[in-house]
Amino acid sequence: MTLFHFGNCVALAYVPYFITYKCSGLSEYSAFWKCVQAGFAYLFTQLCKMLVLATFFPASDPITGSLDIVGEFMKATMDIGDLVGLYFVMSSIAGKGEIKFMVAGMGWATAELIMTRFLPLWFGARGVEFDWKYIQMSLDSNISLVQHITTATLVWLWSRHDLQKSLKPIVITLLGLSLYRPLIVEILIHAVSLGSWTLLMAKALFTGCIGIVGLQIYIGLTYSSNTHL
Repeated sequence: MTLFHFGNCVALAYVPYFITYKCSGLSEYSAFWKCVQAGFAYLFTQLCKMLVLATFFPASDPITGSLDIVGEFMKATMDIGDLVGLYFVMSSIAGKGEIKFMVAGMGWATAELIMTRFLPLWFGARGVEFDWKYIQMSLDSNISLVQHITTATLVWLWSRHDLQKSLKPIVITLLGLSLYRPLIVEILIHAVSLGSWTLLMAKALFTGCIGIVGLQIYIGLTYSSNTHL
């Protein structure tokens, strides 16, 4: 039973990444090693962020049950490093725009999945007792995949010189919402006391809304570019 539960959790977490890679056309462009390079860029970026946080923003001891708004805000602000990392990854990739942000988003999300969820699933999901939190963790990894691809798309849109000026503020706002999503989630947890499943649905809805708006802007940009050719 425990092995079956572990297999379900691993399949739920990792199979969507494989399907995305195969169905997005990345496999046709032999983009596997580019995704691996994006994953290493993720690791380097996280290391830099940890060094900066430990040096300039040492952890404080908040009151039990309270939310350290300033600390969480600084942590979320440091995620600008992820945006910079995604930008440089996409700048180093030659090819179409959709290949660039798909490679960067897939590599980033896969590296995060391996680094943050592999060990908890390995040691936790194989436990004697069944626990829904590992199913939720696997589902959350799928939301993170959409989030990272969306963020990479928004960074790519921001870097485009042919993006309409009226759309720039919208893209920047969406990037800001993506950047401070962890802070918004923490505020919801403490202020509204959301349950684990409700919180997961809120994350999915939040990410889906940003993704849909970003997709519409991307489709409009590519359509405009094609009509001018």
